[in-house]
Amino acid sequence: MTTPSEDWENLFLLSGSPENILIVGLKNSRLKHLNGKTLAEIAKIRGTSPAETAIDLLAEDASRVDTVYFFMSEENIKKQIKLPWVSFCSDSPSLAPEGLFLQSVVHPRAYGSFARLLGKYVREEKLIPLPEAIRRLSSLPAENLKLDRRGKLQKGYFADIVVFDPNTITDHATYEKPHRYATGMIHVFVNGIQVLKDGDHTGATPGKIVRGPGW
Repeated sequence: MTTPSEDWENLFLLSGSPENILIVGLKNSRLKHLNGKTLAEIAKIRGTSPAETAIDLLAEDASRVDTVYFFMSEENIKKQIKLPWVSFCSDSPSLAPEGLFLQSVVHPRAYGSFARLLGKYVREEKLIPLPEAIRRLSSLPAENLKLDRRGKLQKGYFADIVVFDPNTITDHATYEKPHRYATGMIHVFVNGIQVLKDGDHTGATPGKIVRGPGW
């Protein structure tokens, strides 16, 4: 971990500093109070080196320990957003700001990935037009993954529809307070059934497992 090498992706060194490694996924109840602290902070609390602390946390939690690394370049993100063949994702499970979910710290993308794209990079910074952003949020990834009759408003397709206000859609989740819903989302239909009405969940659960050709 502490020796530079090109043989493996060493995120410990690539992060530049243990202060750039945020611990968010400890599952052991005795360790949960450390969620939301950096590896540097935890190492200082424990009086061990950052590398030893990382290994100790893995052993004590008996998991892979979810982490957030702060080494991405905003300039590079903007460059990639402009590429017409790049689609967008959240890379996160669906969560809710209540109950057991609040016992864990998550990456803010869990609540704000798509809203951030539409609000910050499309509306405010105008990196790409809104129709292009929608294509790369819907039909492009569906085509890349070869999902059957998904990703388009087209006859014969599953009716997965999102209605949002492009003038107000905004992400509010932060690293300090990640459990915050985005605003500006009005209606959502899944398989033709409305699951979000005027911003509130209807209680309907019409979702189905979607599998690609590899299945």
